[in-house]
Amino acid sequence: MINVAIVGASGYTGLELIRLLLRHPEVEITCITSRQNAGSSVSSVFPTLLDRIDLIFDPVDIDFIFTALPHKAAMEVVPGFLQAGKKVVDLSADYRLRDVAVYEQWYQPHSSPELVAEAAYGLPEIFRSRIRGARLVANPGCYPTSVALALAPLIKNELIDLDSLIVDSKSGASGAGRSAKLGSLYCEVNEGFKAYGVGAHRHTPEIEQTLGHLAGKPVVVSFTPHLLPINRGILSTCYATLTEPRLTGELVKLFQDYYRDEKFVRIHPEGELPNVAFVRGSNYCNIGLVSDPRTGRVIVVSVIDNLLKGASGQAVQNMNLMQGWDEGLGLEDLPLYP
Repeated sequence: MINVAIVGASGYTGLELIRLLLRHPEVEITCITSRQNAGSSVSSVFPTLLDRIDLIFDPVDIDFIFTALPHKAAMEVVPGFLQAGKKVVDLSADYRLRDVAVYEQWYQPHSSPELVAEAAYGLPEIFRSRIRGARLVANPGCYPTSVALALAPLIKNELIDLDSLIVDSKSGASGAGRSAKLGSLYCEVNEGFKAYGVGAHRHTPEIEQTLGHLAGKPVVVSFTPHLLPINRGILSTCYATLTEPRLTGELVKLFQDYYRDEKFVRIHPEGELPNVAFVRGSNYCNIGLVSDPRTGRVIVVSVIDNLLKGASGQAVQNMNLMQGWDEGLGLEDLPLYP
C-alpha cells in the first residue's frame, strides 16, 4: 500500500483520478491539493464523493504524486517532488515533448529542461519498458493517444505513405477542462459542431513525435480537432495511402495480432466501427478500420474516453507499471453503456 497525492485536483482529470484511486487496492489517497479550493473539503467541490472521502485540499506525507496542473504550473513543482524522492505522473504537457525548443515554440519557456530527457512518455502500449523504470512519466495528451494507437500497426509494418497522413479528431467538451470558458459554455456547445485550433493545435507536435518514433524518421501530419456537443469522448479518423493493396480483413487481422496482448486496446471485426459510447467511463481504446480500394487509402477510426484513457485512466495505468503492479489494477471496469 502506498500513499498518493493528487496535486491540482479540482478539475475533471483530478476527479477521475480520485474516483479510480478510491477503488484501487494498493493505494490510499492521503493528499489532495488545489490552490483555488484550499481549506475546502473535497466532497464540497465534488458532491459525487460525499461520504467516500473526508479530506480537505491540504498537503500531507505521500509516496507517489499525480500532478493534474495546467501547463507551466506543473514544471514549477515537479522538480521539488523528484528531489524529495517521490515518483510523479504529470498530466500536463510540460514533459511530453522531447525537444525543449519545440515545446517552447508551442507552449512557453521551460523552467526545468534538464528533466525533459529523463521523463518517460506514458503511452504503455508503445513505451512500456521505459515507463517501468521511470520516476517521472509524462502522461500523453488525449488526441495523441487516440492517433498513435490507431496508426502504430500500419507504421511499424510500413504499410502507409507517411506523407499522406490526415487526422480528423473530435472531442467532448470536458476536453477543455472545468474552468469557465466562453467556447465551452452550454449554449456555445449544445446543438453545435465546429473545428478549432486548425493548423495550430498544441497536440500536433506530440502526435508527430510519437509517429516519428514508430517510423524511425520525422513525420508531418495534417491534424484538425473538432468540438462535439457531448460531455466526454474522442473519436479520431485517420486517413493514409497504402503502400500496397490490402483488404480490410487482412488489416483487421494485422491489428488484432499487433494488439493481441494489450488489455486496453480492442479491435472491432470487419464491417464494424467504434462509437465513443462504447468506451465511456473506461480505460479502453476501440479501433475499427476500412480499406478503400477505390482510393487506395485506409481509414482507421479510434475512440477513447478523453478523461480516462486520454488522461486519468492512463495515469493510473502508468502508476501501476512504475510500481511493478498488474497494469490493469483498478482499471478493468467495463464502459458505461448506454
